[in-house]
Amino acid sequence: MYSGMTPKAFDWQKKIRKFVKDELIPWEVHAEMNQGELPEEIEKKHRKIALTFGLSGMGIPKESGGLGLSMFEQMIIWEQLGKVTNALCWCFPEVQDWMANHFTDYQKDNYLKPLLEGSKRECYAISEKGAASDVEGSIQSTAEKKENQYIINGEKWYITSANKADFFFLQAKIKSGLNKDKHSLFIVDKNLEGIEHIDTPLFSHTYSHHHSIYRFNNVSIPSKNIIGDEGIGMDYTHSWFRHERLGIAARCCGAAERLIEEATVFAKERESFGEKISNYQAIQFMLADSVNDLAAARLMLYEICKAHDANQDVKILHGKCSMVKLYASEMANRIADRAVQIFGGRGYMRENVAERYYRELRADRIWEGTSEIHRIIIANSLYKRGLQSLIE
Repeated sequence: MYSGMTPKAFDWQKKIRKFVKDELIPWEVHAEMNQGELPEEIEKKHRKIALTFGLSGMGIPKESGGLGLSMFEQMIIWEQLGKVTNALCWCFPEVQDWMANHFTDYQKDNYLKPLLEGSKRECYAISEKGAASDVEGSIQSTAEKKENQYIINGEKWYITSANKADFFFLQAKIKSGLNKDKHSLFIVDKNLEGIEHIDTPLFSHTYSHHHSIYRFNNVSIPSKNIIGDEGIGMDYTHSWFRHERLGIAARCCGAAERLIEEATVFAKERESFGEKISNYQAIQFMLADSVNDLAAARLMLYEICKAHDANQDVKILHGKCSMVKLYASEMANRIADRAVQIFGGRGYMRENVAERYYRELRADRIWEGTSEIHRIIIANSLYKRGLQSLIE
């Protein structure tokens, strides 16, 4: 057991592991063969269990209606949730701490509280056709203040879970005035006039959560739907990125653990040329390298979570979150590739966990910043703050 594990985190680990094993994993193949969809009563059951656990507000202070868990405890949970394919673990709304800290009373009553209760769901409209990784420099969507309203115009790509959401968190630049061209973050209800669904592209993975494209044509929202002040939207987005990059790393660790476990069971049972294939050095090397890869990624994740909980400088944390997202996503892809090889032809069947992860984990090297972008962030952090800031 990790030396920094706490009794509370260990309890959460056991609880969520059981939820994943007993409730989510049994429905993976059904989801895979049905465009990611589950029977309505099963989907409701999963959501109810997650909400009963309080997972929507796992990082929200107790006084704001959440569980008040540390980042370490949250990522222990997300690591276990990463052990299921087909995004079945996305069965609850996700609230982050900056929402509780920066929402107005109106926003808490109308958006935060419903998210915590599970009566509303959110999605993030940030990426654009020409501005995926370059969020700050290339966003073209605009918000223009007119009396007590903002007029939103622009087109957003790859809005994950938009088909299940009730509102968007939308990133846009202020069109005019003192804060012209500065980023701001807005809450935009999905049912407003002028919101146009353009496309739902099909992707390699089989999720019921789509990554849709929407156009916002002179969409009018009340000025009270801006989060914080004009011009500081990137602060919230950077916080969201740090959290999501840790979450991706955690889920990649969970996926890698499951892949190693299932590939090991298969290798110890499968016979070829009169021997269990687990006795062949080629298989042993693939499994041994996978164990080392996972152990290293998990230690990095846990230590960076501890740095977050110790309130390390966010500029240093930004670089560290890039480090673990980069390493863990590439680690999990290597392990998925080895697992497919160990399973052989079975590993190329959609009903096999290795095949599904082989497709699903590929996106983790792209979204929330490509591996190449993270290498740039890490290098820039090294130049600005020195090596010790990143490895201590």
